[in-house]
Amino acid sequence: MGGLFINQSLLQSCNTFTRELPQFAARVTRKVVETAESRHSLGKNEAARHKVRELGRIIVGQSTRQDRLKGSRQVVSRLTGALVRMILVMMLVVMPSVLLVGVTTDTKQMVSLVALFLGLLTFVEYNATYPSLVEFRDAPPFNRMRYLMLFATIFFLSMIARGAAIPSSLTQFADAIGSLIGNAMDFPYSPVRLATLMIANDATADQIAALRTAAGMSYLISLISLSIFLILLKAGRWPRHDQPFNVWINLPTFDPSAGGDVVARLTRDARINIALGFLLPFLTPAVVKIGSAGLEPLVLTSPQTLIWTMTAWAFLPASLFMRGIAMGRVADMIRETRAAHRLAEDGKRFAAA
Repeated sequence: MGGLFINQSLLQSCNTFTRELPQFAARVTRKVVETAESRHSLGKNEAARHKVRELGRIIVGQSTRQDRLKGSRQVVSRLTGALVRMILVMMLVVMPSVLLVGVTTDTKQMVSLVALFLGLLTFVEYNATYPSLVEFRDAPPFNRMRYLMLFATIFFLSMIARGAAIPSSLTQFADAIGSLIGNAMDFPYSPVRLATLMIANDATADQIAALRTAAGMSYLISLISLSIFLILLKAGRWPRHDQPFNVWINLPTFDPSAGGDVVARLTRDARINIALGFLLPFLTPAVVKIGSAGLEPLVLTSPQTLIWTMTAWAFLPASLFMRGIAMGRVADMIRETRAAHRLAEDGKRFAAA
């Protein structure tokens, strides 16, 4: 009986051992699998984090590279624009010397020196980040309109003067238009009648007629240019709404922090420029007459002197008109911006209340 009891006990212990061993092995295997899965998940997470970090580095590198390329393109574009404008200004200055006949070598050299100086000045102003003299540099087409007006005036006056020596269809057409406008506007106290006072008292009838023709042509071009600018202004194409307007860059000679309200000062300067633009055609002949009191009549009525004098006589008033209108438009823009900000603040206060 004792042996049987021992055998039964051994059998029972063996059976118990055989039943518990698979459960223990399963638990161990399950833990190993769970540990492997957790390590695999950690590996996946770490790999994902690594990929995110690499992607961030790539995006940052691409954005930095794009910023550098954009900055380089802006520098190249500004440099190219400055070079083109320098060439255009130099062409404008030397145009009368090239188109006229019988210009001396000394005159050409002097004109070339002036053209080089003005071209370098234009290049420096347009290549600099912040201009110091040129107004409305980043507000096209203000300066483009003024340049085209100046170019057309000098070109047609040069062609009229060239027609006296080498007539052609273009010179005859320009002379006919200038004579028509000059005779139509030659009435007492008109700008054209006052412009004829700039010539010497002993000038011939042909010299007076040439001055009247030049005055009529230049005055017509200035009126057309001013009308085109007003149309662009009323059409809402100046200044452009898709580009920010920086008062400091576009008005470098205007100091906003000099004292007083900016809108009031801009409005006052606009009115002064418009008034000067209206009075200058009447004041210029008197100033030229006083300044040329000691000059010879032939010097005063020479082709180049006539071209540049009549160009300044017509261009400066129109330019002052355009500047005054532009400054008034800037004042209106600032006033509208202030009103919009005021309405936004009132809306925020009303919503908070």
